[in-house]
Formats: sequence, structure tokens, C-alpha cells
Amino acid sequence: MKKKQHKSNYDKGQVFVKIMAGILALLMMMGTIVTLVYALMR
Repeated sequence: MKKKQHKSNYDKGQVFVKIMAGILALLMMMGTIVTLVYALMR
């Protein structure tokens, strides 16, 4: 029972890590696009 609960917590942590990774990837892409647009507009 204790082992099962630990797995549940691990799954929640994994989901959180995936969400954070997605947000960071999105921010990096947005930053790159903004930089490119700014460089091309100048």
C-alpha cells in the first residue's frame, strides 16, 4: 500500500515536470521568434 502511494506521488511529479518542460520550451520558442522578428524588422 505504501509503495502504491509512492508511485502515485511519482506520477504526479512526472506530470508536473512535463508541464514545466512544456512551458519552458514554449518560452524559449517565443523568445527565439521575438528575437528573429526584432532582428528582421531593424
